Amino acid sequence: MTDIIFLLLIFFMITSTMVSPNAIKVLLPQGKKQTTVKAVARVVIDKDLNLYAAAGSEKEEPVTLEELPGVLNAQLTDSTELFVSLYADEAVPYRHIVEILSIANENHFKMVLATRPPSQHERLQQETR
Repeated sequence: MTDIIFLLLIFFMITSTMVSPNAIKVLLPQGKKQTTVKAVARVVIDKDLNLYAAAGSEKEEPVTLEELPGVLNAQLTDSTELFVSLYADEAVPYRHIVEILSIANENHFKMVLATRPPSQHERLQQETR
């Protein structure tokens, strides 16, 4: 019995260190449904309009608008389409989001806007309508 508990403890310790939380604080707008597309890269705009980009499980690095296409093109391979998740704080003005969408469109990236799921209270209100 002790062996099983010890193995479970080791398993949870190892798997908990593999999950790296997002260090950039972004309050995403709420959406009704979550997307199921697995993004290859992600772009983050925080409330101070700082721009970050990362691919896969890498840590987000600060970038400029001019550097963004090069950073994203580096992740594109011939056999895959590049899905980019855009994590924009809800306080970010719409024109900044449009700039990122324009860069994605010009470089033939498929952009997915990340949202947070509705809270339990809001979900119950929507179901009763």
